[in-house]
Amino acid sequence: MADIAVIAKLTAQEGKRDDLAAALQTALATAQDEPGTLAYILLQDLADANVLWFYEMYTDQSALDAHMGSDAFKALGPAIGPFLGGRPELIMCKPLGGKGV
Repeated sequence: MADIAVIAKLTAQEGKRDDLAAALQTALATAQDEPGTLAYILLQDLADANVLWFYEMYTDQSALDAHMGSDAFKALGPAIGPFLGGRPELIMCKPLGGKGV
């Protein structure tokens, strides 16, 4: 069961959402090989064309720390920076139950 979840909101500059999504593809591929990463899902907001969301679940804090400390994660900021319309917003959660947890 996941011990920690992250919901991240990334707002793109006007007209740059597709560029932002393309720049995030490397992160999606890298997460596939992270053993403590249970879910790493990129979502498009249906109400705001400039917003993308990440839904992430990790086995524990050390798995999240490993993800955030990886070389791939460190390279992500410079890769997506030119397309962001502001700072990413992160919400940290503890899953309590439900399907897929």
